Amino acid sequence: MAANPPAQVFQNKTRVAILAELDKEKRRLLQSQSMNNPGASISLSRPNLKEFRDNAEQQHIAAQQKAALQHAHAHSSGFFITQDSSFGNLILPVLPRLEPES
Repeated sequence: MAANPPAQVFQNKTRVAILAELDKEKRRLLQSQSMNNPGASISLSRPNLKEFRDNAEQQHIAAQQKAALQHAHAHSSGFFITQDSSFGNLILPVLPRLEPES
């Protein structure tokens, strides 16, 4: 039995994390809706496909950012933050500001 390549394993873990996060968000929304309208029946309308794709893409990017941040902190002595970047960077290094010596 051949082992999965690391990229495929990471991709599978990312998918599982995204699906778990979506399920958790759905349960939270259902719970808050039932608390706001205890007598009303819960009806879920089908979300707009573009909104669904955007949300899934945001979840995927968030999962990638988290994984990249964990990897960077584990393998580097530097400090990194997650940040939106027009160049596609998931994380950015942070350089400390040093006070000038007088």
